[in-house]
Amino acid sequence: MSSAKKQTQVRLEPAVLAAGKDAAAARGLDFNRYVERLIVEDTTGARAAGMSAAQRLIDEHGSFLDDLEEQLDAPYTRQPGAAE
Repeated sequence: MSSAKKQTQVRLEPAVLAAGKDAAAARGLDFNRYVERLIVEDTTGARAAGMSAAQRLIDEHGSFLDDLEEQLDAPYTRQPGAAE
């Protein structure tokens, strides 16, 4: 049985390859599938739409998210015995 997929070769700097493999693993994907997904998202506009939506969220709710992050981090940033 023959696959419809085509094989290609890409030359990457070692650090870029390592970062890509780490990112793929973090998403539960093999490296080939990760690269394929990046290309599809980039060429179909899905990536741009996602980035635009994320920017709107930050623009509309950024200060709330900053405050929430500060509250959640507060118990871990206070030093024992420090003046409050």
